[in-house]
Amino acid sequence: MAKGRPKGGTNKYWTAEEKYEAIKPILEFKKSSLQVTKDTGISNGMLSKWLKRYNECGLEGLKNKKKPGNPLCKYFRKRNLTEIEKLQYENIKLRIENERLKKGYFLEGDGSVVTFK
Repeated sequence: MAKGRPKGGTNKYWTAEEKYEAIKPILEFKKSSLQVTKDTGISNGMLSKWLKRYNECGLEGLKNKKKPGNPLCKYFRKRNLTEIEKLQYENIKLRIENERLKKGYFLEGDGSVVTFK
């Protein structure tokens, strides 16, 4: 079995059900974590993390957390924004600029030049 992802490939996405099926033999004392690691190719550290989350929160703990993504993306790709969308877009841009100022750096011009306080 090859370790890690193939070059240029993407990370494997595991659903909560797939994670549970992987750790189920360990929970039922049918297999050791080492045997499951060899059978599935999942690292022992990953299995340990899944077991810990399952023991703490059950199946809910195995669900993947959604990442917030870019808040400007939904406005940036549209050609014709409504007046409300224009205001929301401007509001988000100002919030981002405010957070950047709090962290101590400024963007000049089109944003390609960054200066620090």
